[in-house]
Amino acid sequence: MPPTRSVWLPWLLLPLVVFGFAALWVLASLYSGRQCSFMAVVGAIDVLWVLGLAPSLRPGLRAVAATLSTVALIAIANWAIIAINVGVPLGSGTIEALGKLGVHHAQTLAGIANDWRDAVWVVIALAIAGGWPAISARRRPAP
Repeated sequence: MPPTRSVWLPWLLLPLVVFGFAALWVLASLYSGRQCSFMAVVGAIDVLWVLGLAPSLRPGLRAVAATLSTVALIAIANWAIIAINVGVPLGSGTIEALGKLGVHHAQTLAGIANDWRDAVWVVIALAIAGGWPAISARRRPAP
C-alpha cells in the first residue's frame, strides 16, 4: 500500500510558506536596496510547489488557493519593505514599524517605489499562480 499524504499538510504549510517567503523577499530587498519584484514569480512557484503536495486538490481549487496566496505574499512583502524603510530610520523597531504604517501611506509609497517593471513581475507571478494548475492537470494521468 503506497503511503498517503495528509490532505491538511499543504494547508498547514501554506501560511508558513507565505510569511517565510515574504521575509526572504524583504531581506533581499533590504540588502540590495531595490524592490526585487522578481521574487513574486519565485514566490508563486514556491506556493505552487507546496500545493502540489496535495495531489487530491482539484486544479480549480489549487489555482484559486495559489493566486490568493501569491497576492497575500506580494502584499505582505511590499508592506514590510515600505514599513521598514520608513519606520526604522525614524526610530521604530522593525516589528513596531509594521504596525504603524497606514494603508493610505503604504499605497502612496508603493506607487512611488514601484514602476512598470515591478507591475510586470507581479502580473507574471499571478499568471503563473492562476494558470499553472490547469496546465499541470492536463499532463497528469487520470487515477
